[in-house]
Amino acid sequence: MTSHKAKQPPTTGKTSLYRLRSADPASENLRSLVLRRYLEREGFLARQFTNGPLNGLLVTGTVAPGTAGWCSMLSGLTELPVEEENRTSFGLLMVRTDRHVYALSYGMGHLMLDPTRIDPGFGIEFAVRCLEKDRITRVRRQVMDARGRTDENAATSGEHIRGFGIEEFGEIVSQISGQVSGVPLTFTRDGSRPAHITGNDRSIKLHLGRNPEALFSDLQAVERVCDRPDPLPEFEFITQVRPLQGKSDLARRLDERLDSLLGSEDVRQMALTVPSEARERFDLAETFRVSVAGHRETVTDLDAEFLVRTAKSQAPGRRLEALRKGRVTMFADTDASDPISRALPADQWLTVQIPDANVHYFYWQGRWYEVGAEYLTMIRRRVTELLSRPTSITLPPWPARTSEDKYNKLAAEQEGYLLFDKDTVRTKRLRGGGLEICDLLGPGGQLIHIKRADGRKGTAPLNHLFAQGRMSLETLRYDATAKSRFVQKIERTAPEHPADRSFTNPTVVFGIFLKGGVPMTVDSLFAFAQVSLLHTETALRGMGAGLEVVSIDKGGKEQSASPARHP
Repeated sequence: MTSHKAKQPPTTGKTSLYRLRSADPASENLRSLVLRRYLEREGFLARQFTNGPLNGLLVTGTVAPGTAGWCSMLSGLTELPVEEENRTSFGLLMVRTDRHVYALSYGMGHLMLDPTRIDPGFGIEFAVRCLEKDRITRVRRQVMDARGRTDENAATSGEHIRGFGIEEFGEIVSQISGQVSGVPLTFTRDGSRPAHITGNDRSIKLHLGRNPEALFSDLQAVERVCDRPDPLPEFEFITQVRPLQGKSDLARRLDERLDSLLGSEDVRQMALTVPSEARERFDLAETFRVSVAGHRETVTDLDAEFLVRTAKSQAPGRRLEALRKGRVTMFADTDASDPISRALPADQWLTVQIPDANVHYFYWQGRWYEVGAEYLTMIRRRVTELLSRPTSITLPPWPARTSEDKYNKLAAEQEGYLLFDKDTVRTKRLRGGGLEICDLLGPGGQLIHIKRADGRKGTAPLNHLFAQGRMSLETLRYDATAKSRFVQKIERTAPEHPADRSFTNPTVVFGIFLKGGVPMTVDSLFAFAQVSLLHTETALRGMGAGLEVVSIDKGGKEQSASPARHP
């Protein structure tokens, strides 16, 4: 006779854990941390309790809005009665320790929390202090530049944090998952299984004890991890950028500074960004409908300067609010009749940097982020090193009142330089469009891209320049037809030119003329441009290319370039 061992009930349950902002956890009225509409909603109960070491507030309820919206459609399609009801449950357990107030969310319980009282960065703070560096399973991150890109990568069995390709600058890690070690949780206490957690900028998802003593012990274990003075060395760079609570005093002061900046119409500290939601279809957009403060306009090109102008006419203190209430919709046609996005808040299309004494603040996709002094020092060090590298080409001064195309022709007069400005290649991969591989080909085969950066347009011209350099090299790498056609252009123009036709290890050069001929230094490049430049260098290096940056001096009247010889 075979005996079967009775299955033991689970000792833990998976939930989302929030840490709440409280000046005095011991005396905090826990009801003040819950949105009033749920406390007053019919069918919702808020009950104080004490059970062993746990002391707190339990809020529960169910919302039954009636028949599901899809019922009528199915009835119409089948002529059969369909009457199904949506029911959404809410559970929120709030408990105190000696130092903090925590909330455990069940169902849609997190929606009941006052968002201004959620401690931002809590989940990331915990994760980077206890995750196994070789057992990371998922990373979500945003790039802090004008591209508005969100990346999410997963590794089912887990891999080293460096395997996810996270930059040490200009990226916000908003979620990270993996196995933890060295944390005495109830889930891992028997030593037979590892714990898997997900930390984000609002919460931690993990297994917590199902009895009062075990849960309280787990909360204390979480606190001890967060008390560790520094993150693990492999994760330290992640903590250099942190989100600010939306309704904090600091965020309100930054809102006021941004509102004032919008009134000055100075876009040098601003850049157009694409909200993550719109990124996938942005390249298909032909027109944008912008509705701000009662004014509606459809444009073919959207830029930061235009968005700022739409808000400038508002009274002080109302400009940022106008952008937040305003909307931008993308359309796939020139008549603005084929929408390819929903109407997105206009402020989410702007990225802004606000420098301060020891930190910088970024407004990105409708939220403020703080960048610490160490992070900025790292960026400045990298940019300074890049700008100080010796260059393999020379570029003449930029004469006054000279357009970009005329300057390119002037630079091409130097011996060994070939002009390819506006001489595009076309292939199926480029969807019929033309792409400039470079403005000039240098005497050693350098792919030279030239840009005059007008200070009034902020970093937009430089972002475009860096993107162009990256895209042109990607095209040479991955589009054999484009590469062949570009080589044919070289052969027709100067068959004896020594450029390596394989472009296996090319050098990409950015020749930049800042307004007034100001020398290009880490102080004359805005932070957005610095981040974009460093990301571009990383991408080019990954394709086997070197990067050089040349600062173009200011010249006098239009002139011819002096011939120059190069090895």
